[in-house]
This record gives sequence, C-alpha cells and structure tokens, in this order.
Amino acid sequence: MDYTPVLVLLISFLFLLAIGTPVAWSITISSLLTMMVSIDSIASFTTVSQRMATGLDSFALLAIPFFILSGELMNKGGIAHRLIAFAKTLVGSLPGGLALINVIAAMLMGAIAGSAMASASAMGSILGPEMEKEGYSKEFGVAVNITSSTTGLIIPPSNVLIVYSLASGGVSIAALFLAGYIPGMLTGLFLMIVAAIWAKKKKYKVGKRSSLKQVFKTFIDALPSLFLLVVVIGGIVVGVFTATEASAIAVLYTLVLGFVYKEISLKKLPQILLDSSATTAVVMLLIGASMSMSWVMSYENIPQEISNGLLQISENPIIILLIINLILLVVGTFMDMTPAVLIFTPIFLPIVTALGMDPVHFGIIMVLNLCIGLCTPPVGSVLFVGVGIAKTTIEKVLKPLIPMFVTMLIALFLITYFPQLTLWLPSVFGF
Repeated sequence: MDYTPVLVLLISFLFLLAIGTPVAWSITISSLLTMMVSIDSIASFTTVSQRMATGLDSFALLAIPFFILSGELMNKGGIAHRLIAFAKTLVGSLPGGLALINVIAAMLMGAIAGSAMASASAMGSILGPEMEKEGYSKEFGVAVNITSSTTGLIIPPSNVLIVYSLASGGVSIAALFLAGYIPGMLTGLFLMIVAAIWAKKKKYKVGKRSSLKQVFKTFIDALPSLFLLVVVIGGIVVGVFTATEASAIAVLYTLVLGFVYKEISLKKLPQILLDSSATTAVVMLLIGASMSMSWVMSYENIPQEISNGLLQISENPIIILLIINLILLVVGTFMDMTPAVLIFTPIFLPIVTALGMDPVHFGIIMVLNLCIGLCTPPVGSVLFVGVGIAKTTIEKVLKPLIPMFVTMLIALFLITYFPQLTLWLPSVFGF
C-alpha cells in the first residue's frame, strides 16, 4: 500500500490545526492536498467542492437548522427558568441541591433544545450566580454545568444523532433517539452522585424541602415545555412524521410558547433568526467539509486499511472497542463533534459491525465518547462557553472537573460493554 495519501492527510490536518486554522478549513485544505497526490490540481479542486455541495444534499439534514432555531427560541423564551424551578422542587433539599438542579435542568433543557451550547449558556448565566450566592465555589458550579450540558446531545432530539444517521448510511433516527434515553439519564445520574458527594464533603448549603403543592405548581408551569418532547419524539417513534418534519413542528411550538410566556416579541425575532442562522452556517460548513474528507478517505481506501490494521491487532470485540474508544477520546480533544462523527463513522462502523455490534449501539457510544471531548481543551467548545460565562479560567476549573470526567468515562465503559442499556428501549418499540 502507498502510505503517501494517509501521511499527507494526517500531517497537513494536524499542522493546520496547530497553527490555529479553523477546523472546517483544516479539513477542506487537507482533503484537497490529499486528492492532489492522486490526481491533478484542477480535478482535485472540482472534486472536493462537488463533494462539499453534494454532502449537504440530504433531506435529513434539514432537521438541523430547524432544531437549532427551536433551541434558540427556547433559550430566549423563558423555558430554562421554568425547568430550573421544577428541578429545584425535586432535588433542592438534597446535598449539593443547586448542583443537582443544574444537572436535571441541563438534561431537560438539552433534551428539549438538543444543544449543549444552549444548555451551558442558559444554566451558567441563571444558576451560576445563584450557586455562588449560596456559598458554592464558582469552579465547582462551572464543572457541573459543563459536564451536565453534554447529556442533551445523547438524550433526544439530538442534531449529532441525525448526523450519525447520515454518516452511517441510514441507521433509523427514531431508533437512535430511543436508544439515547437510558445512556443520557445514566450519565446524568452518575454526575449527580459525584456532585452530591463533592458538595457534602465541602459542606455546601442545603435548601428547604418543597411541598407537594410547590412540586405540582412548578410541574404544571414547566409542562408545556416538557410536552414538546412528547410531541417531537412521540411523533417520530409512532411514525406520524419524520425527524425533519418534527423539527419544523418544534420551531412552531416553541415560537407559540415564547409568545404565550411573553418572553419573545416581534422585536426580538430578527436577532433570534440571525443567531440561529450564524450557528447553522458554521454547522453546515463543518458538515460539507467533513463529507468531502470522508469521500477522499474512501477514495484512497483509508478506512479499509485502518479496519484491516485494527483486526490484525485483535479480533476480540472487547479489545477493539477499547482501542476505538481511546482513539475517539483523543480525537474529541481537538475536533468538534460533527466532523468527528462524519469522518470516523465510515472508518469504525464497518469494523464493529463485522464484530456483530448493532450500529445503533455504536452510534450512542461514539456520541457519548465525543461529548467528553466537548469538555476538554484545546477545542472543548462547551468548556470555553462555561468558563467564559463564569469569568474564570480553565486551570481553576480542572480540579472539580476531573471527578466529573472520570464519572463520564465510567458511564462510557458501562454503555460500551452492556449493550442492553442502549438497545432495550428501541427493542420495546420494535426497532
């Protein structure tokens, strides 16, 4: 085998990242340079640009801008406040009550908005100051916010799971959505246990127990927001509409809800549309660039060679999954989730399916693994959002963040090696 294309792709990509080139352009330029090893420059430019365009030509991808817009509407529409109030009545009286509220509210907000960034932004700006006022350290609050925000990428609806469906060649989005519930909630539960232990050790203040009347009141107040999950996920699972149609319904529902709550006005709409358009543009550029790199790698037979190399190391599924997880953990530290899913799914999915693994199971493993990368430098986008909102530094946050990392790794281990945690719920609904 000629290793020149592989070396050109790897060295150029890492070099471009090292000098601070944006990820999308690093992917595109390294793909172009790799193509130029095999064919002439004009054909290389044409091929890469065509693959970027055709990579975006997918009906399923229409769901992403709609879910981004619905997430933006939720973030500005007062939904976060109501979810926090509901979570407070549930766990506010337990050790580390405010930290537990952060985790539960982030899980609910992430599940509804499908965005870790939206969740980290909302929880950090609302709960962060309140935790400090109650005596919690700022760095502990940031660590809890950062890690809990990623659970919304596993609990549906999730844009990343839609991207995985596209990259995998059509794994059912409904099955992926159902498969994400137990792993997402399990990860959230583990984070809550660690947060409670840390808070008890530091003797942070415990809140008052809420009455059943208060629980009921806050639940009723949050119910319209929570009902969105029933509408979107229920409609997809039952087959009333596709994920793309569900995303459009989510936009309409959240827009009406924002007006009902009187948190969104006609004056605010242009800025909301502008912000969601900017986010969509970034995501779509990453997807287009990643699809071109995936095609270039396939053209150069790189996935097949990596697959053969891994299977030569061992045919033991436990060892192979361990190696894949370690590779993805490293990848997640310097690459955003969307390009990582699009580039590495075609490489690793044939390997795990050859070992008998369900593609739905592998999708959840990959997404949870890369969620850990969102909390780590140098490209940990959620880490930077959380630290930026709290006006602190990464160095100060690392100490309370490490136990959270370990917790997420334990969750990843359990979900990797106990497939029924992922596959039980889809099997109940016939997927």
